[in-house]
Amino acid sequence: MDRPGTPPQTAAPIPRGETPLRPDGTSVRVLVVDDEPDLADVLSTVLRGEGFECRVAHSGSAAVREAEAFAPDAVVLDVMLPDLDGFAVLERLRRADPAVAVLFLTARSALEDRVTGIRLGGDDYLTKPFHLEEVVVRLRGLLRRTSSPAATAGAAPGRQLVFEDLRLDEDTREVHRGPDRIELTATEFELLRLLARTPRKVLSKQTILAEVWQQDLGRDAHVVELYISYLRRKVDAGRTPLIHTVRGVGYVLRTPA
Repeated sequence: MDRPGTPPQTAAPIPRGETPLRPDGTSVRVLVVDDEPDLADVLSTVLRGEGFECRVAHSGSAAVREAEAFAPDAVVLDVMLPDLDGFAVLERLRRADPAVAVLFLTARSALEDRVTGIRLGGDDYLTKPFHLEEVVVRLRGLLRRTSSPAATAGAAPGRQLVFEDLRLDEDTREVHRGPDRIELTATEFELLRLLARTPRKVLSKQTILAEVWQQDLGRDAHVVELYISYLRRKVDAGRTPLIHTVRGVGYVLRTPA
C-alpha cells in the first residue's frame, strides 16, 4: 500500500512459495479485518490467489462474529477500527482460540502500539504504508511458525530441548520451567527454540531475524528487542534469568555469570 486510504499496489510480482495447509489438507483460513473496504477486498483477493480461504470484516464486532463462525487459522487485523480497536479484538480472539495467529496492520508507527500488540499476544505486525507482497510473505512465515491445535492435540511428548530447568517440546510446542507451564505465541516459541538449540552461543540480531523471520522484507531489527523483552517476562520472571543480552553483540541462553 502506498498511503493510507488507497488500495495498495504491488511493486513486483508477489513471491511464490508454498502456502501451508491445515492438517486435514484443506486451505488455511484467514480473516482480514480492516475498516477500509477497498483495502480489505484487495488483501482478501490477493490471499485467495495465494491459496488461502478468506473472509472479510470491517469492524471489531464484526470480526469477533466472523471469527466465531469461520474459525480462522490466522487474522490480518487493523488496529484502528470504528468500534472495538484491534487490541480489544485480539483479546477476545485469544480467549476463544489461544492458537490463532495474528498479524497486525496499523497506520500508527509509535513504539508503544507495537509493544502493546506484542504484550497482548500479537504474533507480528506491519506498519502502513506496506506492499501486498510483504503481507503475503509475513503471513506465510507466521503460519510456518504456528502449530495447529489439530496437529498437536493429544500428541505424546516428542523431541525435547532442555537447558537447566527449561524444557521445550518441539512436537507439542509446550514449554516448562520447572513444574510451571509457560504459554508462548508462535513467534516467541521459535525465538526461544533458536536460543535453546544453541545454548551459551551469542546470536546477533541479524542471525535471529534470518532464522525466526525467514524470507522477510526489510524487517527492522528492533523487533528482536521487543520479542526478547516479552519472552523474558514469561520465561525469566521470578526465576533465575536464563536469557541474557551481550551488549553490542546479541542474545544468549546461559546461566548467570
